[in-house]
Amino acid sequence: MNPGGLEQAGHVFLQGCGLPGRWAGRARWCVLETGFGAGMNFLATWHAWRSDPQRPRMLHYAAVEGSPVTLDELLGAAGTYPALQPLADALASQWSGLVPGFHRLSFERGRVLLTLCVGELQAALREQSLRADSVYLDGPAPNLDTVKAVTRLCRRDAGLATWTTSPEVQRDLQSCGWRVEKRPGPGAQRECLAGVHAPAWEVKGLDGEQAVEPGECVVVGAGLAGAAAAASLARRGWRVRVFDTAAGPATGASDLPAGLLAPHQSPDDNLLSRLSRAGVRVTLQEAEQHLARGLEWDRTGVLEWRGEDHRPLPELGEAFAVWSREATDAQKRAAGLPAGDAAWWHEHAAWIEPAALVRLWLREPGVRFAGGRKVAHLRREQEEWVLEDAAGTRMGSARLVVLAAALGTAALLDEQVQLHAVRGQVTWAPRDGDAAALPPFPVNGHGHFLPRVPLVDRDAWITGSTYGRGDADETLRRADNTANLERVREVMPRAAQVMDGAFARREVQCWSGVRCASSDRRPLVGEFAPGLWVSTAMGSRGLTFAALCGELVAARLHREPLPLEARLAQALDVRRQARARSG
Repeated sequence: MNPGGLEQAGHVFLQGCGLPGRWAGRARWCVLETGFGAGMNFLATWHAWRSDPQRPRMLHYAAVEGSPVTLDELLGAAGTYPALQPLADALASQWSGLVPGFHRLSFERGRVLLTLCVGELQAALREQSLRADSVYLDGPAPNLDTVKAVTRLCRRDAGLATWTTSPEVQRDLQSCGWRVEKRPGPGAQRECLAGVHAPAWEVKGLDGEQAVEPGECVVVGAGLAGAAAAASLARRGWRVRVFDTAAGPATGASDLPAGLLAPHQSPDDNLLSRLSRAGVRVTLQEAEQHLARGLEWDRTGVLEWRGEDHRPLPELGEAFAVWSREATDAQKRAAGLPAGDAAWWHEHAAWIEPAALVRLWLREPGVRFAGGRKVAHLRREQEEWVLEDAAGTRMGSARLVVLAAALGTAALLDEQVQLHAVRGQVTWAPRDGDAAALPPFPVNGHGHFLPRVPLVDRDAWITGSTYGRGDADETLRRADNTANLERVREVMPRAAQVMDGAFARREVQCWSGVRCASSDRRPLVGEFAPGLWVSTAMGSRGLTFAALCGELVAARLHREPLPLEARLAQALDVRRQARARSG
């Protein structure tokens, strides 16, 4: 942005868009910025939101930046403004791993959401479908293509501000339906520009668009997917009832004692790699801000064993190193891997107790849990969905229903989606005197091995899981414990010796659960019918995808900034199954 720091942010952009006055009493407000720079406009807007008793419930801030500044530059820009320093520190704590793509950063318990789009401006704007209330036209002077792309994302009556006053920019804005005027500029800057989106013509897809207002909502399923969707909707003002067949939440696959959250990286940075980075970032923020470290989760990093696969990591710039890099010889020795084996180190990784996340999300104000409530049928009645039990008794109704009932989702949709059972069993035992032989961090690549998690009344190691396609039997199996042991033995013989000792002492315990997966192993998320949404099929990556999918449901419902690129969101859309069948 132009020199001027906080003075320019306040005078040119906030005042130019009529803020904070225009957002008073609104449920949500969305700002779109075309050049994030060192973040001064964002910090100033966040500070204004924080200071305003009439602020909206949620502040969304979507910004594009081609080349993110360094951490020192970010902190240095705000360093002379004491009021902004705490906010800059919070932003800096999440300022890492900013590879090309979308990055969702969360503040104020999820009430302030920054969606930073790293990449070329036009391409980034094409990947959004938001409705902006304010536009900060910052960065280089915009051309007509930029003005058109920005205008496509704006509500009628949206405000716009820019320090650029060239006749070309004014002409382009006016041609796209903006009513603009010059204003005195701050300090030595003589003039700036402000505008309102007021096209004199009807705009297809904009006029007549009805904003969704929060009301009563029902979520079916109280595992990771359902609890995450409930929390995302409750933060936006919905009153959410969560029904589950079980008496308590976090049963089924979400009852796993501890799971590994880690990116799924491929040498070609494929679709799943990009999706998993987006999901890991969102879940890590939830854990960092709300869970008890060392008891419910811990950021550990993870070593991924690659065996004889020596293909290199994709070249995504320096920012990629905190996501994935070649493991050092010292790390491989610590894990007990042969020196010649290939291995990657993923810094953004952690173990998490899934039930802790479920409890956290169900505590969100506005969420009510109702156990022992098996929904067997859905039917449309005027503008609402009616939920009934197996006897046809009415259990409740709402104009918005989200199905997150794992395998039970298919029956509620008359088998119009295909879901598959995947049984998994993990094996664990208390850490004993021989635990020094275990690696100091988790290892995956041939199953997962977590060397130290708090289970029951003492620390334990845990490994697994098996992957039984089409198997819905949760009965514990001795053969699966043996399979988990042999999988570790193939990669880490030293750790396997510790497991052998636990088997010999008969200290080994196990857990099994049935996960729900789609045919392409990606979640199914989106609107299945008017008012009927789906968030399910997390497979073995519920920790990675549940929070991301909950945010995706809320973003699409309210035309908010998407938490990931539109083409990635499309890869999760529940309607892709219908398209695949018709094709």
